[in-house]
Amino acid sequence: MVDLYPEYDDAVLVLNPLGRIDGTNAKAFEEAMLGRIDAGDSNILMNFEGINYISSAGLRVLLMAAKRSSQAGGQLALCAVQDHIQEVFKFSGFADIIPIHDDRPSALGTF
Repeated sequence: MVDLYPEYDDAVLVLNPLGRIDGTNAKAFEEAMLGRIDAGDSNILMNFEGINYISSAGLRVLLMAAKRSSQAGGQLALCAVQDHIQEVFKFSGFADIIPIHDDRPSALGTF
């Protein structure tokens, strides 16, 4: 299970997961993310500074969450993504779908 360590910054839900997002916890990650959106949290910032690995299963969950968030009138954005993970986003094309910001303050300014 990926603990998301949620907090709010005004109307934006900030999630601060730690560790890995992979096949062993992707289903729980999906349920937690989509559950938050379905509960009304459509503006979500994921602070990725504590994530050291993401698999294709984790990427799939982010894509689903971004789509569901957009359908709910909000957006999903990422910040503080480590370089090696940012490369995964770039090569997979996800960087063109999900906004990635250098830090939390600049990301929050886009909501």
